[in-house]
Amino acid sequence: MDSNEFKSFRKKLNKTQKQMSQLLGTSLKAIHSYEQGWRTIPPAVERQLFFLVSRISSSPNANKPCWRIKKCPTERKKECPAWEFKSGNLCWFINGTICGGGVRKNWNEKMNVCRSCEVFNSIF
Repeated sequence: MDSNEFKSFRKKLNKTQKQMSQLLGTSLKAIHSYEQGWRTIPPAVERQLFFLVSRISSSPNANKPCWRIKKCPTERKKECPAWEFKSGNLCWFINGTICGGGVRKNWNEKMNVCRSCEVFNSIF
């Protein structure tokens, strides 16, 4: 996530920088730094921001489970944490999902896959 995306998500949430700092449990100075591009946005902050924005999404696909949209075979669904926890609209939030045929090593690798996925993009 870059500074412009961070700023646009804050605006989608209709929050001031101060409110955003309280919501994310970080300092106002950190919010300023994220928006100016002086600091890299940590994965935990990015993840929380995606979650918050996803909760206000009005997309008709926002509540459709990923396995239905992606037409996952039964064998894959049974191995996937999104299926296990009945969280098909939060697959992008859950580490260990097997989108694209494999589990990703870390959040950044996962987000590279998710950012090109119609499930993720239907929310944002």
